[in-house]
Amino acid sequence: MSSSSPPSQIVEHIVLFKVKDNVDSGKIYTMVNDLNKLATIDKVLYLYASPIHRLKSASSSGFTHVLHSRYKTKEDLNAYVDHPDHLRVVEETMPIWEDILAVDYIADQVPGTLTPPPRSAARVTLLKVRENVPEEAKKEIVEAIKEKSSPGIDQITVGENFTPVRAKGFSIASVAYFTGLGEMEPHEELVKGKVGEYLEDSIVVDFVLPS
Repeated sequence: MSSSSPPSQIVEHIVLFKVKDNVDSGKIYTMVNDLNKLATIDKVLYLYASPIHRLKSASSSGFTHVLHSRYKTKEDLNAYVDHPDHLRVVEETMPIWEDILAVDYIADQVPGTLTPPPRSAARVTLLKVRENVPEEAKKEIVEAIKEKSSPGIDQITVGENFTPVRAKGFSIASVAYFTGLGEMEPHEELVKGKVGEYLEDSIVVDFVLPS
């Protein structure tokens, strides 16, 4: 992670991968390792790629791996996307992907620590909102995510996706870090009751940072 003065905002970049069935474990290991090496790219504030520990989806998405990274600006994210090292890793690992989903959003707040502590447990929540849902309802959904995620949480950001190309219609996203798996709330829908009527689909992904 490159660091100087704390940024006034951060851009969250989340990618979910579905690796094809029967792919050699060595190729999967290489993919994850090569993705994590992208953390050395100059504009990256933070990056970590991992197998998914637990997945819950209203649809049968079957995603197997996740990448979360952070940037100061949209321009820095674009610089990462266009960087030769990133393009090379995408080209080399794409043959083993069956599916991919990516969302980008400006965080509603800047976490005190841009690099989560070792052994943290992370939860990514992606929501597909029904058509014609008013802006006030979207704000209600964002608040519901924070409320349902609060017990035992170390940090959380929420925002609306600004890159629809690979988002598959998912428009609200959040990433939350807990001190460990034991601190995470029971594995269930994070957004219930009143706001549930606004949602067409949801994906909840849990993963764990190494020690």
